[in-house]
Amino acid sequence: MTPLYARKSVSPPLKVAALLTAAVLTPVLSVPAHAVGEDGVPGAVKAPVAVSGATYTVALPGVPGAAVRTPGPGRPAVLTSARPTPAFSLVGVSWDDPAARPDMTVTVRTKTAAGTWTPWQALHTGDAMGQHGDAPEPTAARGATEPLWVGRSDAVQARVEVRSGGLPAGLRLELVDPGTSPADARIAARATGSAAAGRGAGRPAIVGRAEWGADEQLRDLDLKYTDTVKVMFVHHTADSNALTCAESPSVLRSIYRYHVKTNGWADLGYNFLVDRCGTVFEGRAGGVDKPVLGAHTLGFNTNTSSVAAMGTYTDTAPPAEMLDSMSRVIAWKLGLHGTDPLGKAQLTSGDGGSRFPAGTNVRFNVISGHRDAFNTECPGEKLYEALPQLRRDTERRTH
Repeated sequence: MTPLYARKSVSPPLKVAALLTAAVLTPVLSVPAHAVGEDGVPGAVKAPVAVSGATYTVALPGVPGAAVRTPGPGRPAVLTSARPTPAFSLVGVSWDDPAARPDMTVTVRTKTAAGTWTPWQALHTGDAMGQHGDAPEPTAARGATEPLWVGRSDAVQARVEVRSGGLPAGLRLELVDPGTSPADARIAARATGSAAAGRGAGRPAIVGRAEWGADEQLRDLDLKYTDTVKVMFVHHTADSNALTCAESPSVLRSIYRYHVKTNGWADLGYNFLVDRCGTVFEGRAGGVDKPVLGAHTLGFNTNTSSVAAMGTYTDTAPPAEMLDSMSRVIAWKLGLHGTDPLGKAQLTSGDGGSRFPAGTNVRFNVISGHRDAFNTECPGEKLYEALPQLRRDTERRTH
Protein backbone atom coordinates (compact mmCIF):
# COMPACT_ATOMS: atom_id res chain seq x y z
CA MET A 1 0.00 0.00 0.00
CA THR A 2 1.11 3.58 -0.59
CA PRO A 3 2.19 5.36 2.61
CA LEU A 4 0.53 8.70 3.35
CA TYR A 5 2.72 11.07 5.27
CA ALA A 6 1.51 13.60 7.79
CA ARG A 7 2.14 17.27 8.21
CA LYS A 8 2.93 18.13 11.79
CA SER A 9 2.24 21.47 13.46
CA VAL A 10 4.11 21.96 16.72
CA SER A 11 5.51 24.76 18.80
CA PRO A 12 8.21 25.34 17.59
CA PRO A 13 7.66 23.75 14.11
CA LEU A 14 9.03 20.23 13.80
CA LYS A 15 8.54 17.32 11.37
CA VAL A 16 7.19 13.83 11.81
CA ALA A 17 5.85 10.94 9.70
CA ALA A 18 2.51 9.20 10.27
CA LEU A 19 2.11 5.73 8.84
CA LEU A 20 -1.51 5.89 7.71
CA THR A 21 -2.69 4.34 4.46
CA ALA A 22 -6.01 5.31 2.85
CA ALA A 23 -8.13 2.59 1.25
CA VAL A 24 -11.75 1.92 0.27
CA LEU A 25 -14.09 -1.00 0.26
CA THR A 26 -15.88 -2.42 -2.83
CA PRO A 27 -13.69 -2.27 -4.77
CA VAL A 28 -10.51 -2.39 -2.72
CA LEU A 29 -8.29 0.40 -4.03
CA SER A 30 -5.25 2.32 -2.88
CA VAL A 31 -5.85 6.05 -2.57
CA PRO A 32 -2.83 8.04 -3.80
CA ALA A 33 -0.78 9.93 -1.28
CA HIS A 34 -0.75 13.73 -1.48
CA ALA A 35 0.67 15.03 1.80
CA VAL A 36 4.30 16.01 2.18
CA GLY A 37 6.69 17.01 4.94
CA GLU A 38 6.88 20.64 6.01
CA ASP A 39 9.92 21.16 3.81
CA GLY A 40 7.72 20.26 0.81
CA VAL A 41 9.53 16.99 0.12
CA PRO A 42 7.48 13.77 0.25
CA GLY A 43 8.76 11.12 2.57
CA ALA A 44 9.31 10.21 6.18
CA VAL A 45 11.32 12.36 8.54
CA LYS A 46 12.64 11.71 12.01
CA ALA A 47 10.13 12.11 14.84
CA PRO A 48 11.19 14.58 17.54
CA VAL A 49 10.85 14.19 21.27
CA ALA A 50 7.44 15.86 21.86
CA VAL A 51 7.27 17.84 25.07
CA SER A 52 5.00 20.78 24.24
CA GLY A 53 2.26 19.25 22.14
CA ALA A 54 1.77 18.69 18.43
CA THR A 55 -0.82 18.35 15.69
CA TYR A 56 -0.47 15.68 13.02
CA THR A 57 -2.60 16.06 9.88
CA VAL A 58 -3.28 13.35 7.30
CA ALA A 59 -5.04 14.01 3.99
CA LEU A 60 -8.16 11.92 3.37
CA PRO A 61 -8.69 11.99 -0.42
CA GLY A 62 -12.17 10.96 -1.53
CA VAL A 63 -13.05 7.82 -3.41
CA PRO A 64 -13.43 8.47 -7.14
CA GLY A 65 -16.52 7.23 -8.94
CA ALA A 66 -19.92 5.93 -7.95
CA ALA A 67 -19.36 5.74 -4.20
CA VAL A 68 -19.71 9.52 -3.96
CA ARG A 69 -22.17 10.03 -6.85
CA THR A 70 -24.66 7.56 -5.36
CA PRO A 71 -24.14 7.92 -1.60
CA GLY A 72 -25.98 5.88 0.97
CA PRO A 73 -25.61 4.18 4.36
CA GLY A 74 -22.80 1.66 4.36
CA ARG A 75 -21.09 3.21 1.33
CA PRO A 76 -17.90 4.73 2.68
CA ALA A 77 -16.43 7.63 0.76
CA VAL A 78 -13.26 7.33 2.85
CA LEU A 79 -11.98 4.34 4.79
CA THR A 80 -8.40 4.32 5.97
CA SER A 81 -6.56 1.20 6.96
CA ALA A 82 -5.69 0.74 10.62
CA ARG A 83 -2.06 1.76 10.88
CA PRO A 84 0.26 3.09 13.62
CA THR A 85 0.70 6.84 14.16
CA PRO A 86 2.67 9.10 16.45
CA ALA A 87 1.15 9.22 19.94
CA PHE A 88 -1.95 11.41 20.24
CA SER A 89 -4.89 11.88 22.62
CA LEU A 90 -7.52 13.81 20.63
CA VAL A 91 -8.84 13.29 17.11
CA GLY A 92 -10.99 15.21 14.65
CA VAL A 93 -11.58 15.68 10.93
CA SER A 94 -11.39 19.02 9.10
CA TRP A 95 -11.94 20.46 5.60
CA ASP A 96 -11.01 23.62 3.68
CA ASP A 97 -14.20 25.71 3.68
CA PRO A 98 -15.38 26.77 7.17
CA ALA A 99 -18.80 27.68 5.70
CA ALA A 100 -19.34 24.21 4.16
CA ARG A 101 -22.02 22.05 5.79
CA PRO A 102 -21.18 18.56 4.49
CA ASP A 103 -23.93 15.97 4.87
CA MET A 104 -21.79 13.11 6.08
CA THR A 105 -21.06 10.89 9.05
CA VAL A 106 -17.54 10.56 10.42
CA THR A 107 -16.49 7.73 12.73
CA VAL A 108 -13.09 6.75 14.09
CA ARG A 109 -11.59 4.00 16.16
CA THR A 110 -8.24 4.21 17.93
CA LYS A 111 -5.75 1.87 19.53
CA THR A 112 -5.09 2.67 23.17
CA ALA A 113 -1.74 2.64 24.92
CA ALA A 114 -2.77 -0.76 26.31
CA GLY A 115 -2.86 -2.11 22.76
CA THR A 116 -6.64 -2.57 22.42
CA TRP A 117 -8.85 -1.04 19.73
CA THR A 118 -11.85 1.04 20.77
CA PRO A 119 -15.29 0.62 19.20
CA TRP A 120 -16.13 2.98 16.33
CA GLN A 121 -16.97 6.43 17.73
CA ALA A 122 -18.86 9.21 15.96
CA LEU A 123 -17.42 12.69 15.56
CA HIS A 124 -20.02 15.45 15.85
CA THR A 125 -20.13 17.28 12.52
CA GLY A 126 -22.51 20.14 13.39
CA ASP A 127 -21.66 21.65 16.76
CA ALA A 128 -18.29 23.24 15.94
CA MET A 129 -19.78 24.87 12.83
CA GLY A 130 -21.96 26.99 15.09
CA GLN A 131 -19.12 28.68 16.93
CA HIS A 132 -17.04 30.85 14.61
CA GLY A 133 -18.88 33.89 13.27
CA ASP A 134 -18.82 37.57 14.09
CA ALA A 135 -15.63 37.24 16.13
CA PRO A 136 -12.76 38.42 13.89
CA GLU A 137 -10.87 35.16 13.57
CA PRO A 138 -7.91 34.53 11.23
CA THR A 139 -8.66 34.07 7.53
CA ALA A 140 -7.12 30.58 7.62
CA ALA A 141 -10.20 29.18 9.39
CA ARG A 142 -11.29 25.65 8.43
CA GLY A 143 -14.45 23.64 8.85
CA ALA A 144 -14.16 20.76 11.28
CA THR A 145 -15.95 18.22 13.40
CA GLU A 146 -15.90 18.61 17.15
CA PRO A 147 -12.71 17.05 18.50
CA LEU A 148 -12.94 13.81 20.47
CA TRP A 149 -10.72 13.01 23.44
CA VAL A 150 -9.65 9.36 23.17
CA GLY A 151 -6.79 9.20 25.67
CA ARG A 152 -3.26 8.18 24.81
CA SER A 153 -3.38 6.32 21.49
CA ASP A 154 -0.92 5.24 18.84
CA ALA A 155 -3.05 4.09 15.89
CA VAL A 156 -6.26 5.21 14.21
CA GLN A 157 -8.75 4.22 11.54
CA ALA A 158 -11.24 6.68 10.01
CA ARG A 159 -14.44 6.18 8.04
CA VAL A 160 -16.50 8.85 6.25
CA GLU A 161 -19.92 8.15 4.74
CA VAL A 162 -21.67 10.74 2.54
CA ARG A 163 -25.45 10.94 2.83
CA SER A 164 -25.92 13.53 0.08
CA GLY A 165 -23.68 15.72 -2.07
CA GLY A 166 -19.98 14.99 -2.06
CA LEU A 167 -16.96 15.17 0.18
CA PRO A 168 -15.75 18.66 1.14
CA ALA A 169 -12.43 19.68 -0.36
CA GLY A 170 -9.31 19.31 1.72
CA LEU A 171 -10.67 16.61 4.00
CA ARG A 172 -8.05 15.54 6.51
CA LEU A 173 -7.59 13.72 9.79
CA GLU A 174 -6.35 15.74 12.78
CA LEU A 175 -4.42 14.03 15.59
CA VAL A 176 -3.50 16.14 18.62
CA ASP A 177 -0.83 15.36 21.20
CA PRO A 178 -1.36 17.63 24.24
CA GLY A 179 2.20 17.19 25.42
CA THR A 180 3.00 17.40 29.11
CA SER A 181 2.89 20.19 31.65
CA PRO A 182 3.54 20.62 35.39
CA ALA A 183 -0.17 21.50 35.48
CA ASP A 184 -1.04 17.83 35.02
CA ALA A 185 0.30 16.81 38.44
CA ARG A 186 -1.05 19.96 40.15
CA ILE A 187 -4.59 19.45 38.94
CA ALA A 188 -4.49 15.74 39.73
CA ALA A 189 -3.55 16.60 43.31
CA ARG A 190 -6.53 18.93 43.82
CA ALA A 191 -9.36 17.72 45.99
CA THR A 192 -12.48 16.96 43.95
CA GLY A 193 -14.64 20.07 43.66
CA SER A 194 -12.14 22.31 45.46
CA ALA A 195 -12.12 24.78 42.58
CA ALA A 196 -15.83 25.45 43.13
CA ALA A 197 -15.30 26.89 46.61
CA GLY A 198 -16.89 30.24 47.38
CA ARG A 199 -20.22 31.76 48.34
CA GLY A 200 -22.80 33.96 46.71
CA ALA A 201 -21.86 35.66 43.48
CA GLY A 202 -18.24 36.21 44.51
CA ARG A 203 -15.55 35.06 42.15
CA PRO A 204 -15.18 31.28 42.26
CA ALA A 205 -11.80 29.60 42.07
CA ILE A 206 -10.80 29.53 38.41
CA VAL A 207 -7.86 27.55 37.03
CA GLY A 208 -6.01 30.04 34.84
CA ARG A 209 -4.40 29.38 31.48
CA ALA A 210 -0.91 29.22 32.94
CA GLU A 211 -2.15 26.69 35.49
CA TRP A 212 -3.54 24.29 32.87
CA GLY A 213 -0.46 24.71 30.68
CA ALA A 214 -1.63 26.88 27.77
CA ASP A 215 1.11 27.64 25.25
CA GLU A 216 0.54 31.35 24.70
CA GLN A 217 2.66 31.34 21.54
CA LEU A 218 -0.05 29.37 19.73
CA ARG A 219 -2.77 32.01 19.86
CA ASP A 220 -3.27 35.42 18.28
CA LEU A 221 -1.69 37.83 20.76
CA ASP A 222 -4.09 40.63 19.78
CA LEU A 223 -6.75 40.45 22.49
CA LYS A 224 -10.27 41.55 21.55
CA TYR A 225 -13.11 42.68 23.79
CA THR A 226 -16.80 43.39 23.53
CA ASP A 227 -18.74 46.05 25.48
CA THR A 228 -20.61 43.98 28.05
CA VAL A 229 -22.12 40.56 28.75
CA LYS A 230 -25.86 40.42 28.07
CA VAL A 231 -26.17 36.66 27.53
CA MET A 232 -24.26 33.61 28.72
CA PHE A 233 -24.38 30.75 26.20
CA VAL A 234 -24.08 27.23 27.61
CA HIS A 235 -22.30 24.54 25.55
CA HIS A 236 -20.96 21.04 25.89
CA THR A 237 -17.69 20.07 24.26
CA ALA A 238 -19.32 16.97 22.66
CA ASP A 239 -16.36 15.03 24.00
CA SER A 240 -15.84 11.80 25.89
CA ASN A 241 -17.48 11.32 29.28
CA ALA A 242 -14.88 8.71 30.17
CA LEU A 243 -12.04 11.14 30.83
CA THR A 244 -10.86 11.58 34.42
CA CYS A 245 -10.68 14.95 36.11
CA ALA A 246 -6.91 14.51 36.37
CA GLU A 247 -6.86 14.56 32.55
CA SER A 248 -8.66 17.91 32.33
CA PRO A 249 -5.50 20.02 31.71
CA SER A 250 -4.47 17.72 28.86
CA VAL A 251 -7.97 17.91 27.40
CA LEU A 252 -7.91 21.71 27.64
CA ARG A 253 -4.55 21.89 25.86
CA SER A 254 -5.83 19.56 23.15
CA ILE A 255 -9.05 21.53 22.54
CA TYR A 256 -7.04 24.77 22.54
CA ARG A 257 -4.60 23.42 19.97
CA TYR A 258 -7.46 22.02 17.87
CA HIS A 259 -9.33 25.35 17.85
CA VAL A 260 -6.19 27.26 16.83
CA LYS A 261 -4.30 24.84 14.57
CA THR A 262 -7.24 22.97 13.04
CA ASN A 263 -10.15 25.43 13.08
CA GLY A 264 -7.80 28.36 12.46
CA TRP A 265 -9.31 30.47 15.23
CA ALA A 266 -7.49 33.14 17.19
CA ASP A 267 -7.66 31.19 20.45
CA LEU A 268 -9.75 28.66 22.31
CA GLY A 269 -13.40 29.42 21.45
CA TYR A 270 -15.06 29.19 24.89
CA ASN A 271 -14.63 31.75 27.68
CA PHE A 272 -14.93 29.19 30.50
CA LEU A 273 -14.96 25.40 30.74
CA VAL A 274 -16.08 23.20 33.64
CA ASP A 275 -15.19 19.55 34.15
CA ARG A 276 -17.37 16.93 35.80
CA CYS A 277 -15.63 17.42 39.17
CA GLY A 278 -16.70 21.07 39.18
CA THR A 279 -13.32 22.61 38.37
CA VAL A 280 -13.70 25.88 36.46
CA PHE A 281 -11.07 26.70 33.81
CA GLU A 282 -10.26 29.94 32.05
CA GLY A 283 -10.79 29.53 28.31
CA ARG A 284 -10.04 32.32 25.84
CA ALA A 285 -7.27 34.67 27.00
CA GLY A 286 -7.87 38.27 27.96
CA GLY A 287 -8.90 38.24 31.62
CA VAL A 288 -11.72 36.28 33.24
CA ASP A 289 -13.19 39.50 34.68
CA LYS A 290 -13.27 41.26 31.30
CA PRO A 291 -15.81 40.98 28.42
CA VAL A 292 -13.51 38.94 26.18
CA LEU A 293 -14.80 38.39 22.65
CA GLY A 294 -14.94 34.64 22.04
CA ALA A 295 -15.79 32.31 19.14
CA HIS A 296 -18.53 30.18 20.65
CA THR A 297 -21.93 31.06 19.14
CA LEU A 298 -22.19 31.86 15.43
CA GLY A 299 -23.63 35.34 14.90
CA PHE A 300 -23.88 36.10 18.61
CA ASN A 301 -20.35 36.37 20.00
CA THR A 302 -20.72 40.15 20.53
CA ASN A 303 -21.82 41.20 24.03
CA THR A 304 -21.99 37.59 25.21
CA SER A 305 -19.85 35.07 27.06
CA SER A 306 -19.85 31.28 27.22
CA VAL A 307 -19.30 28.32 29.49
CA ALA A 308 -18.75 24.80 28.16
CA ALA A 309 -19.42 21.59 30.05
CA MET A 310 -16.61 19.15 29.31
CA GLY A 311 -18.21 16.00 27.93
CA THR A 312 -21.36 15.04 26.03
CA TYR A 313 -24.74 15.54 27.69
CA THR A 314 -27.17 14.28 25.09
CA ASP A 315 -28.16 11.11 26.96
CA THR A 316 -26.10 11.61 30.12
CA ALA A 317 -27.16 14.06 32.83
CA PRO A 318 -24.48 16.59 33.85
CA PRO A 319 -23.06 15.90 37.35
CA ALA A 320 -24.29 18.03 40.25
CA GLU A 321 -20.75 19.30 40.87
CA MET A 322 -20.55 20.55 37.31
CA LEU A 323 -23.90 22.36 37.45
CA ASP A 324 -23.02 23.90 40.82
CA SER A 325 -19.78 25.34 39.47
CA MET A 326 -21.47 26.54 36.29
CA SER A 327 -24.02 28.47 38.34
CA ARG A 328 -21.22 30.01 40.42
CA VAL A 329 -19.12 31.24 37.50
CA ILE A 330 -22.19 32.46 35.57
CA ALA A 331 -23.51 34.34 38.62
CA TRP A 332 -20.17 36.03 39.11
CA LYS A 333 -19.70 36.88 35.43
CA LEU A 334 -23.22 38.28 34.98
CA GLY A 335 -22.90 40.16 38.27
CA LEU A 336 -19.94 42.10 36.89
CA HIS A 337 -22.32 43.58 34.30
CA GLY A 338 -25.49 43.88 36.37
CA THR A 339 -27.30 41.27 34.24
CA ASP A 340 -30.32 39.42 35.68
CA PRO A 341 -29.90 35.62 35.31
CA LEU A 342 -33.70 35.22 35.03
CA GLY A 343 -34.09 38.00 32.49
CA LYS A 344 -34.02 38.28 28.72
CA ALA A 345 -31.77 40.35 26.48
CA GLN A 346 -31.84 41.45 22.87
CA LEU A 347 -28.97 40.63 20.55
CA THR A 348 -28.51 41.29 16.84
CA SER A 349 -27.47 38.40 14.60
CA GLY A 350 -24.09 39.04 13.00
CA ASP A 351 -24.14 36.03 10.65
CA GLY A 352 -26.85 34.49 8.48
CA GLY A 353 -25.39 31.04 9.12
CA SER A 354 -26.98 31.14 12.57
CA ARG A 355 -30.67 30.37 13.15
CA PHE A 356 -31.43 33.99 12.30
CA PRO A 357 -30.61 36.13 9.22
CA ALA A 358 -27.86 38.70 9.74
CA GLY A 359 -29.27 41.92 11.19
CA THR A 360 -32.20 40.22 12.94
CA ASN A 361 -32.90 41.35 16.51
CA VAL A 362 -33.46 38.33 18.76
CA ARG A 363 -34.51 38.12 22.42
CA PHE A 364 -32.71 35.39 24.34
CA ASN A 365 -32.89 34.14 27.88
CA VAL A 366 -29.88 35.62 29.66
CA ILE A 367 -28.75 32.03 30.23
CA SER A 368 -29.33 30.26 26.91
CA GLY A 369 -28.17 27.10 25.20
CA HIS A 370 -26.09 27.06 22.04
CA ARG A 371 -29.06 25.52 20.19
CA ASP A 372 -31.12 28.65 20.88
CA ALA A 373 -28.88 30.51 18.42
CA PHE A 374 -27.75 27.77 16.02
CA ASN A 375 -29.20 24.58 14.53
CA THR A 376 -27.32 22.13 16.72
CA GLU A 377 -28.04 19.68 19.53
CA CYS A 378 -25.47 21.47 21.73
CA PRO A 379 -25.41 21.63 24.75
CA GLY A 380 -27.03 18.20 24.63
CA GLU A 381 -30.62 17.35 25.59
CA LYS A 382 -29.91 16.55 29.24
CA LEU A 383 -27.92 19.74 29.85
CA TYR A 384 -30.48 21.81 27.95
CA GLU A 385 -33.21 20.38 30.18
CA ALA A 386 -31.20 21.51 33.21
CA LEU A 387 -31.06 25.17 32.09
CA PRO A 388 -34.23 26.30 33.95
CA GLN A 389 -32.79 25.01 37.23
CA LEU A 390 -29.40 26.47 36.34
CA ARG A 391 -31.06 29.89 35.90
CA ARG A 392 -32.75 29.63 39.30
CA ASP A 393 -29.56 28.46 41.04
CA THR A 394 -27.61 31.27 39.42
CA GLU A 395 -30.17 33.87 40.47
CA ARG A 396 -30.05 32.66 44.11
CA ARG A 397 -26.31 33.25 44.14
CA THR A 398 -26.74 36.92 43.24
CA HIS A 399 -28.35 37.75 46.64
